[in-house]
Amino acid sequence: MSLKEYTKKRKLGITREPPGIKKSSGKKLHFVVQKHSASHLHYDFRLEMEGVLKSWALPKGPSTNPAEKRLAVNVEDHPYDYKDFEGAIPKGEYGGGEVIIWDKGTYHSVETKNTEESEKLLFDGLKKGHISFILDGKKLKGEFALVQMKKRGKNTWLLLKKNDEFASSEDILKNAKSVVSGKTIEDLKNGTPKKSKNIV
Repeated sequence: MSLKEYTKKRKLGITREPPGIKKSSGKKLHFVVQKHSASHLHYDFRLEMEGVLKSWALPKGPSTNPAEKRLAVNVEDHPYDYKDFEGAIPKGEYGGGEVIIWDKGTYHSVETKNTEESEKLLFDGLKKGHISFILDGKKLKGEFALVQMKKRGKNTWLLLKKNDEFASSEDILKNAKSVVSGKTIEDLKNGTPKKSKNIV
């Protein structure tokens, strides 16, 4: 997969965002959800596939409630090592603002846990506009689906939670801390120096 659009939009000598050198271990597929305080607060949902992170912007964030459909706007592929990025993008730069790793973990196709087979099924589904997968994160768990809204343009998708043991009507976004540093977006804005307790 090409990262031309990613690199074109960024001044990688100025921003701390990764240039995309590190590659996947190939043992498991990873996902990350980054909370991003750019011009508008949103969440970036990223799935490892074909050596990059396929990415969607979620204006309202993810939900664990099967009754809620969350808009997911497909954006440019990001490098694999972007899954570890947390910090501030300089104001005035593309996506300028604070980023925390709101959730991260591994995932696989609903049809198989085998990484190679799972990746093929997911990529084929992506091209058709419908993928179903199991997330095993710190916050998000269980079956989800991404469905393309083709009548509204190729970049318009919906993120759906399936009704399983991990489904809940509670607002999971109230858990606002990074699963890596324990910090919130506000902590980064205020320059809070130390790790918070109770990360998850």
